[in-house]
Amino acid sequence: MMTFKEDLDKSELNEYPVSGFSGEIVMVDNLSKLQNCVERLKSASLLGFDTETKPSFKKGRNNRVALLQLSDHRTAYLFRLNTIGLPREIAELLADQSIIKVGVAISDDITGLKKWRRFKEKGFVELQDYVKEFGIESSGLKKLSAIILGFRISKRQQVSNWEAPVLSDAQLSYAATDAWVCYEIYRTLKHKKD
Repeated sequence: MMTFKEDLDKSELNEYPVSGFSGEIVMVDNLSKLQNCVERLKSASLLGFDTETKPSFKKGRNNRVALLQLSDHRTAYLFRLNTIGLPREIAELLADQSIIKVGVAISDDITGLKKWRRFKEKGFVELQDYVKEFGIESSGLKKLSAIILGFRISKRQQVSNWEAPVLSDAQLSYAATDAWVCYEIYRTLKHKKD
């Protein structure tokens, strides 16, 4: 089995090239687009998973999850929950044991999603735990992508307004990349393990 670095310091991390998702981004911001996307997602066995929430700079005020991202290696689906809510079909996908959904710090994401609709999450893999089997101590997505995939990802859009009427190209790329990188990290590690 291939060995990986346990961790990277900031100067080491900065030596890695920046990369991101280059596949198709499908924005689901109305229910008419939902069914086709759900059918495509249901046929997947593995999906990268993430959410985005508009930051709150007021103490005690938390915003709802605004965006849910699910990605395979070719397509990233971005669901604008602030406009369509969390449809039953998506909740069923998140509760489907047969589809592995992989992400980082997923318990907070799931808690946030349940504020839209109750569901029993199944088939989730927490990368922060999974990477420990490979001797990796780092847990942040930026470092994990460098250690495992050989490139770093930009986090510039992390605290942007995810409830904006129109999301910028930079936001779309950031959101798609976060979910896709989770997919690629898991797929790479699983391949090394098998």
